[in-house]
Amino acid sequence: MIVKTHEVPRIILQLEALVKRLPQNHPKIPQIIEDLNIRKAGFRGELAIDYPLSFLNEKDYSIFHDLRLKTKKHYFQLDTLILNPKVAIILEVKNYSGTIHFEPGFKQLIQTKDGIEKGYPYPLTQLERHEVQLKEWLQHQKLREINIISLVVISNSYTIISTSPEEKSLYQKIIHKEELPTKIPKLVNSQQNQPIEEKELKKISRLLLKQHTERDSSILERYQIDQNELIKGAICKNCGTLPLIRIKANWHCTTCNRKDKIAHLRALDDYKLLIKPTITNSELRNFLGVNSIATANRILQSMNLKYDGEKKGRVYYL
Repeated sequence: MIVKTHEVPRIILQLEALVKRLPQNHPKIPQIIEDLNIRKAGFRGELAIDYPLSFLNEKDYSIFHDLRLKTKKHYFQLDTLILNPKVAIILEVKNYSGTIHFEPGFKQLIQTKDGIEKGYPYPLTQLERHEVQLKEWLQHQKLREINIISLVVISNSYTIISTSPEEKSLYQKIIHKEELPTKIPKLVNSQQNQPIEEKELKKISRLLLKQHTERDSSILERYQIDQNELIKGAICKNCGTLPLIRIKANWHCTTCNRKDKIAHLRALDDYKLLIKPTITNSELRNFLGVNSIATANRILQSMNLKYDGEKKGRVYYL
């Protein structure tokens, strides 16, 4: 059964908000759009394995998508983790097209597409590290040791996979997504160890969910963009015009004449993704282009946000 579903990565939401909030002639826009497209393609690849995984017997497997855990020193992220009483299987999903060649001697992954070669980090090196980190995490949580196996899953069915003929061991580590329904049961059946008890398996599942931590990094720092470069204001959901004008509890669009009562909620989502998770009355007025302190207060109170402090020093948690 699926214990943890896919979540749209925060970095994708941040990049989408950034594209909306920067002038289209901003020098960083081409790089941001390219990075966004790459991230979206990767996420589509992760979603693409859901169908083949649905053929697995739900009673035999617990599936966790997008897990981010921490050892004593470092965070590590798993695209998908499949738990069975006999084994834990880590899936690293790659959404490449064209031809990809695995070169274990130099630890390289080379993609050839439209006559152009491009190198990528070697997925098997990453998986080896993830196996060690997951083992460390289990030990740190004082959980029973379980066998750990990892696979690189190519989500594009038409991608051609190649490697040196003598590297036959890679044939067992790299698969197309269509192989998952047969490959995973085979891996489980090949394990000779004693299965862990259901009680222990449930404990592992609970701790995986509890210890999962979403990445929270500054997108502005990543691209060295100053907060003042962002375009402020509420955005029209119909035509994309910004900023909207606040008139009598409604946001008005001067382009398409639409009214919107909750445009500030979408704008404050952008504020949280791009700037910070807290806001004051003054900061809200500055970002939404609202002049009245009382109007800003009404907006904040209508959102039922938690807060600290009193009067001018009050800080709200978005």
